[in-house]
Formats: sequence, C-alpha cells, structure tokens
Amino acid sequence: MSRLEPPVAVREICRALQGAGFEAWCVGGAVRDALLGIETLDWDIATSARPEEVQRLFRRTIPVGIQFGTVGVLDREGVLHEVTTFRHDVETDGRHAVVRFGASLDEDLARRDFTINAIAVQAETLAIRDPFDGRGDLARGVVRCVGIAAARMEEDRLRALRAIRFAGRFAFAIDAETWAAICASAPFLTRLSMERVKQELDKIMEQVERPSGSLERYREAGVFAALIPALADAPALRFRTIDRLARPARVRRPARRALRLAALFAEPGQAAPAALERTLKGLRFSNEEVALTRSVAAAVAALPSMAVVTEQFSAEVTLRRFVATVGRLQVPLVARVLWARAAAELAAADADAAVLHAARQTGIRLYRRAMRITWRDPITLGDLAIDGDDLRGVGIRNGPEVGATLKRLLELVLEDPSRNTRESLLAAASDRQ
Repeated sequence: MSRLEPPVAVREICRALQGAGFEAWCVGGAVRDALLGIETLDWDIATSARPEEVQRLFRRTIPVGIQFGTVGVLDREGVLHEVTTFRHDVETDGRHAVVRFGASLDEDLARRDFTINAIAVQAETLAIRDPFDGRGDLARGVVRCVGIAAARMEEDRLRALRAIRFAGRFAFAIDAETWAAICASAPFLTRLSMERVKQELDKIMEQVERPSGSLERYREAGVFAALIPALADAPALRFRTIDRLARPARVRRPARRALRLAALFAEPGQAAPAALERTLKGLRFSNEEVALTRSVAAAVAALPSMAVVTEQFSAEVTLRRFVATVGRLQVPLVARVLWARAAAELAAADADAAVLHAARQTGIRLYRRAMRITWRDPITLGDLAIDGDDLRGVGIRNGPEVGATLKRLLELVLEDPSRNTRESLLAAASDRQ
C-alpha cells in the first residue's frame, strides 16, 4: 500500500461525507509525512460540511473543537478522527483566531502555516490539491510560509517555533522571508502560553535527531532571549551534548527529559543557573522532572571539564567519592550526561575516529567501575557498619557530635572500604574523643 493512501477508516469517513454531497479531503501533517515516505497514523479530514452536518451524518461523534469547526468522528474500532469544516480567519490576536465557515478548500489551505502543510489529497482517488507548491518545497527541503510570511506569524506566534522544529525534524532549510518573519516575531512570543512553549521544546528533544541545530536557531532568532533568558548565552557545546544523548526505551520519559534539560542548563565546573528551578517550573515541567534535572545539573556543574574528570577518576577513591556525591540511583543519569558532554567536546575539537573510539571505551570502563562501586561499596551513612546508637554506647555525646563523627567515619570508609567493620569504626571513633 502506498503511504499516501489513507487508512480504511479514514476513507470510509470521506466516502460518507462525499456520498452526502460534501467535499472531503485529507490534509495537514499526515499528507506531508506520507509524501516524505514517513509512516503516519493521524490523518485529519477537511470538509465543506458544517459541524452540525457532520454530527448528523455520523452516529458517534465528539465535539472536540466545535467552535473552530472540528468534530471528532469515532470509527468502528473507537478510534477518533478529526473532521474540520473549511474555514478562514476573520480575526486573530496572535494565538487565537475567530473563524468563519463557508470557505473553499483553497481558502482553507491558504490559512495554514507552511506550504508543506497546505497540501490536500482525496482519500479515494488520491488526487492532490497543492495550490502553494508544497510538494516543490518538500523536494527542495525548504520550510516556507504560505503567502506573506510576516502575516502568517502575526496570525499565530507559535508558528515561529513550529517552523524551527519542522526544519530540524526534516533537516530542511528555512526560506529567507520566513526566517526574517521568525526573527521579527521573537519579541512577541511572550504572548504564548508557557505550556505551548514547553510542548515545542519537548517535541524538539523527542522528534529531532540532532536538536542542537534547532536550539541554535532558537538563539539566533531571539527565541531564548524572549522566552528562556537563562539559555540566551548558553555555549553551543551544551546543545551539541544533547545530540549525543541517545533515547533508549528503558529510560522513563521524565528521566529522559531530565537528562536533556540538565545537559541544556549545566556547565561543568560552573554553578548551575540560579534560575534553573524557576525556569523549569515556569515552563510547566512536572515536579519530578524539575527535581531530577536540578540534581543531575548540580552533579554535572560540580565537576571540572571532562578531560580532568577522566584523569581524576583513574583513582578508585576519586570515583568512589563521585558516586557518593551523586547518589546510587542517579549515577547512570549523571554518567550519561557527562559522557555525552565528553563526546561533544571531542567532536568540537575535530577528533578523529580513533580518538573518539578510545574516549568511548574509556567512558564505558569508567561507567562500569562506577556501577560496581555503586552497588558494592559503602558510600552512604546508612551503609556504615555502625550507627548513632553504637557511638553513644562508647561515650560520644548525643546531638551534632554524633552526626559529625558518622560523616568523618564515612570519609574513612570512602578512602578504604575494608575499614567498614564495627570494630574498626568504633576504634576510629574512640581515637578522636
């Protein structure tokens, strides 16, 4: 089956609309992706039928956005398909539009953001309507606004972020007029809700193979200056670190996001930005993601450059102290960010393949050593062979002195784990009374 051919359920909905005397076309991202050879499941339908006519025609519907002309039609499997009436904008405030029905298909396509998203296909005949040469831009690899770029950006400021994401996702260039309109739109991006900004940032992290290109465009266009000032002057190396962070299914989504956010905000050897937590909460990240990002970023920031880390961690005691500082559960997360940063540093220095391979092998060895220490050695106060009751039993006064003594004993154990016995620790505690 051709990827341009819509699923059976979509064809059935279109057939029902056409049988009732209405136009029905598949539109939007599904058509674009199909023409690019990308498999897609989310097919949207545009029709000349008004919302109330769609509701009368189909037995099971949901008014998902009926004021904007969108009705959700449930197929026989219970899957929802959005059916939207042809429309054109009559008023907009830069984010929300007042629409009027009764438009033609070409008028409906003319209100869309980019030419690559303004292509329609008939479900049965596969006839294509492409009044703005979207297929040509797909072939040329260009993101270009429909019509006058500045007007499209004024209608919906989110389009500036979407253009950058599409260019990154498909490795496309951005048309010069469209890029100028994006840059001019940057000061007005504060009109967007932070939830929508977060969604776009998430999509860049998840959909774009190398997010650094999109993040660089954010900075060049003034997006970061307007929306996330803490990143306005971030070095490019941070963005390239994210490129090196793979996306294994084993890493839960909050942790996966936290890794990328930590790499985005943390600079080895420098204190994490004071605004980190405030920025992430402002972007509506969950409390779990904020806490994870904050702790991973703090661990990364507490370390020097990766070249120094590699040299220092050759000593077992230094690696043990690192594990103790980071904490057992976060060692894998912090290690991934550190070695992604190391790979980005080497790539920026134009290291050859042999050097990159050697660095990767060093990183793997250090990671394995760190993981052995994590689950083998005593690295926390709770791992000590004695506790506060034992210390009070040998005459150490209750209160701050007990805590200070336990911390001192942990330092001894980090130096030499073999000292983690009741007899050895009590003797060391008694020596300092």
